[in-house]
Amino acid sequence: MNILKISFSVLFATLVYLFPVSENPFLKPSLQLLKSGSLSGSNVIFQSLDYGKTWQDISNGLPAQMEDPEFFTNNKQLFIHSKDEMYIRNSNTLSPAWEKDPALKFHGNVSICKSGIFAIAKDGKIFKRNIGKNTWSRVFKSLPIDENPRNLSELKSGVFMIAGDNGLFRSSDGGKTWKKVHKGSMGNIQETNGVLLATSQEGIIRSTDNGLSWKKAVSEGGVGIYLTRINDGFVGITYNSTLKSRRVRISKDDGKTWQAIDAGLPRHANIANVIQAGNFYYCGHPDGIFRSSDKGKHWELIHSTVDDKVFNLTVSGKVIYAIAKSGGC
Repeated sequence: MNILKISFSVLFATLVYLFPVSENPFLKPSLQLLKSGSLSGSNVIFQSLDYGKTWQDISNGLPAQMEDPEFFTNNKQLFIHSKDEMYIRNSNTLSPAWEKDPALKFHGNVSICKSGIFAIAKDGKIFKRNIGKNTWSRVFKSLPIDENPRNLSELKSGVFMIAGDNGLFRSSDGGKTWKKVHKGSMGNIQETNGVLLATSQEGIIRSTDNGLSWKKAVSEGGVGIYLTRINDGFVGITYNSTLKSRRVRISKDDGKTWQAIDAGLPRHANIANVIQAGNFYYCGHPDGIFRSSDKGKHWELIHSTVDDKVFNLTVSGKVIYAIAKSGGC
């Protein structure tokens, strides 16, 4: 017994000497998981199955560098898209490698909608991924190149909307014709209870007539950065031009009114996003990943940043995904 005690003491002392406190796997196991492997690339992605207590690196199979990667999930599969590359992985297994989609060679931005996966090429052509096949087929009428169309959304009514650098387009006839319904740079669209919300050059805008007309919902002198659904409402991020910082707000009345939930977060111009998993809110911040157990009244830093990256967060069921990106968006 004494020999075992001495051996353990020697082993523990050796580990403390070899690993600083911030990297010691016995003292900070979750941080060690976040720091495992090569973190020099922009493709680093982790998952947590226990609300952020521990994290597993699931980057195996991705290239060393991916430019501005975007992450998607449809519950059955995980997707990472970057420029002309997309990689796919099953979401129900812990350690498989990512596989490259051999057909995605010339498409631009990728969107996951209720009727499938769509991609908009830089020349305005629109494609849909064929279910169960590594092929894409062209669909819908193309949009003008100078509109720089990017994100495609499909509403519950069957209406399709495309956000671009120069406006928001709407189609009620399955993509045969498109009508511009809002001017200026547009981002992502969220829908609930017959109400649409969207990020825009003006901040966050709102529509109550299925996207035909829009009014300002949140305007702080800067653009709308991020918008997502949570259990009891929406979370939105806008840029405040006076504070020179991004602000995080929540709405529980379908976007009519908004309340700030960022009093406990360090102010920064590159706050990425906020999600909800279980009863917790999580924020991807340049300082790391913050978590709130009281709906944004207080925040605690649960993971530090990695290689000056900002973790962009996504939730699917009870699983949280964190992908490291430059600049937060």
